Amino acid sequence: MSDDLEEMGPVDYLVVEFPGNRMTGEGLPLLVDLVDRGIIRILDFLFVRKDADGAVSVVELKDLGDEVDLTVFEGASSGLMGDDDIEEAGRVLQPGNSAALLVYENVWAAPLARALRRGGAQMVAGGRIPVQALLASLEAIETSPSGAGSAIA
Repeated sequence: MSDDLEEMGPVDYLVVEFPGNRMTGEGLPLLVDLVDRGIIRILDFLFVRKDADGAVSVVELKDLGDEVDLTVFEGASSGLMGDDDIEEAGRVLQPGNSAALLVYENVWAAPLARALRRGGAQMVAGGRIPVQALLASLEAIETSPSGAGSAIA
């Protein structure tokens, strides 16, 4: 298994909240396209729902209804996502909403990651910059006399 891990690209996760448990499926073809083109590989994919009383439960893909066909992701379970991850996702969800939890490999970055590992490098930090932080940083640049802003802080 450790040899397989050495060959992998960086692994990320997403928690995507759906207000009122309403999923339109609009983004689903784009996600499937990323997988089909070999840009990402889905390692884990599941849905959770947070009831009005705050209880969080896992929802089977087949139980989500007919509005969105998610059968393409059935069986996507590497075991990386555990109960602690589900509880953490539940903490960020608003009551009455649901969320998709994805763990995925950035396949596009695997050759770079392998080369860096062979050279003895290792990733020591990573993260995402939310769009809201980018917008705030750009606004700060426009209104600041020095023209400086920071999306990372």
